[in-house]
Amino acid sequence: MTALTTYNPTLSIHPDREQLGQRAGQHAAATLRTTLQDNPEVRLMLAAAPSQEATLKALVRERGIDWSRVTCFHMDDYLSLDPDAPQGFGNWLERKFFSHLPEATFHRINPTRPAEEEALRYGNLMGSDPFDLVLLGLGVNGHLAFNDPPADFADPLPARVINLDPVSRQQQVDEGLFASFDDVPERAITVTIPRLLAAAEIIASVPGTAKRGAVADTLNQPISGDHPGTALRTHPCVTIYVDAESDPR
Repeated sequence: MTALTTYNPTLSIHPDREQLGQRAGQHAAATLRTTLQDNPEVRLMLAAAPSQEATLKALVRERGIDWSRVTCFHMDDYLSLDPDAPQGFGNWLERKFFSHLPEATFHRINPTRPAEEEALRYGNLMGSDPFDLVLLGLGVNGHLAFNDPPADFADPLPARVINLDPVSRQQQVDEGLFASFDDVPERAITVTIPRLLAAAEIIASVPGTAKRGAVADTLNQPISGDHPGTALRTHPCVTIYVDAESDPR
């Protein structure tokens, strides 16, 4: 059996959520500008969550990025919500990010289509080319996208239909996105961990006290699906941005 190659993510610590977002957004912009110098198109994978808002706001303000050459995807979305529900992750990204960047191409998951067919369609749409940059967060339970523990680090599919872990559903309530636990959908479509990690670079924005344990587990627990964030330690170019509240030291 081949030994697993592991790496140490860069931990970048900032006083508060806004400064975390500013630096992470600047970092993302620098990566996009550099990649665009040598390539006709770049591929950007995005998470949609309150933890990402400061980073995306900062990225929108950056100059020198030809967004007409940026093709974007997102890593998950709920099933069974109304098509225009504000909690839908595609809707959230349209509102918070792409409304400021109309020239960018955004390929959305369509949660109104039959779920298994849509997961297959979106997997095919992403294709096999690596992403140039992935912007993600960590769930309270360490999930990457909606790959809840125990996550499959060798999932053969690029996207799949999943049943949401109760911890993930409660997180959505705690973050003010839904009024009650029962309002949170039970199922979603998620991009799988191997597909997320097929990327040149990964930037994680992980603010807030509720995420401190997930950051500590990501950096210190044995690499396994019991702690999905530990998959980041199998990638050679990961930076995790935290604030004073999520600092695991």
